[in-house]
Amino acid sequence: MSNQIEWAKRIAALAKTGLHYAQNHFDEERYGQLLDIAAEMLAGASESDVARVKLVLAVDDDYITPKVDVRGAVFREGKILLVREAADGRWTLPGGWADVGDAPSEAVEREIREESGYEAKAVKLLALEDRKRRHPPSLNDVYKLAFLCELVGGAARTSAETTAVGWYGEEELPPLSAGRVTREQIQRWFRHWRQPDLPTEFD
Repeated sequence: MSNQIEWAKRIAALAKTGLHYAQNHFDEERYGQLLDIAAEMLAGASESDVARVKLVLAVDDDYITPKVDVRGAVFREGKILLVREAADGRWTLPGGWADVGDAPSEAVEREIREESGYEAKAVKLLALEDRKRRHPPSLNDVYKLAFLCELVGGAARTSAETTAVGWYGEEELPPLSAGRVTREQIQRWFRHWRQPDLPTEFD
């Protein structure tokens, strides 16, 4: 099914790019039909409603590019800061979509503050990764930016998106929200924390 999702996403991206550059209504009609086919493929592969998939695809009518997700790795006394997602009841690094107008570092600092109550300062880009290479299939193509962040203040506080905040050692991680972070990624961020001279990772 993951291959079908990736094929459908590529077809949808080509169709939407074609619609963006269409020269006449004949082109618009053909690319529109192609987008409908992609929506049906995505709905079938992800067990989603076709109308909902079409709505997701209709949000951006410009040239299609990946969305940007930011995550912050904050450490205290050998443990990493995690938040429990209200959406699935599992744990992840604080983070989310980057907002228009935010620098990536500002976005991750804001997400940490909003989701955990802690204040942190981004000090290093740990990795820029393509989501589909390490996470379950998604309707969106996503670039994930992970930052090493220094704790500078605040106190634990949940939000509308989180139901708990905690600090965890590398060998005591709770059930993770696989679409947001993996155990392997957290282990890599621990290595970067212990060895600050490690280079930024990518892809």
